[in-house]
Amino acid sequence: MLEFQKLQTRLTAHLRNPEIAPAPNGIEERRLKIYRELFYNNIEGFLTTAFPVLRQITDEAHWHAMVRDFYARHQSHDPLFHGLAEEFLHYLEDERGVVQGDPAFLQELAHYEWVELALSIAEDELTPVLADPNGNLLDGVPLVSPLAWTLAYDYPVHRIGPDYLPDAPGESPTYLVVYRTRQDEVKFTEINAVTARLMALIEAAPQATGRAHLAQIAGELGAPADEIIAAGHAMLLGLRARDVVLGARRT
Repeated sequence: MLEFQKLQTRLTAHLRNPEIAPAPNGIEERRLKIYRELFYNNIEGFLTTAFPVLRQITDEAHWHAMVRDFYARHQSHDPLFHGLAEEFLHYLEDERGVVQGDPAFLQELAHYEWVELALSIAEDELTPVLADPNGNLLDGVPLVSPLAWTLAYDYPVHRIGPDYLPDAPGESPTYLVVYRTRQDEVKFTEINAVTARLMALIEAAPQATGRAHLAQIAGELGAPADEIIAAGHAMLLGLRARDVVLGARRT
């Protein structure tokens, strides 16, 4: 490394973790303090914006300790600033480990909040070219929006807030679809296990008709096919009204 590169490495190490890495010689402490606060405040401010519920339910000292640990330890690879939220998610999942004071739902809540951010900045456009919005969702091939993500959590993450902090997982998984509408609004809807199964089947067999998917579900449930297909058709229409299903694939 060239000398100026060594200086840069020492300076950045100090900015990330000033308690461990000493500052390079010859830099005024007043200037160092400005840079330490500027860099950290930028990171902390963005994470507060990206994870508003997590920030709201975490006390001041614990929040800043967590952000400083992330800032000091995690090696980010995304060069874009909005990618910092996903980097923080990787830190929680792979590096943070068990820390006293962290809620058991920490990773799931952070993931849910990251999904909302990721969908808000996704570049996909919901144009009529993708599907016929008036197409037959039973005898045609339903198309799920690329801006609709079906998620399953142990905790009801969409309900967590200062007034609701669950201390144990629910009796059954929480299924959600988080999606962005044609008006670019990010929303969510809670779904049941059957709807989640239908969404999974559409993703796994994207050329099959809605009727075929629902007949498969009826077989899995041991239920009358006509009843499941009728209920499933209403389900698909409701999802289409929310822009979760865009319509039937164009042939």
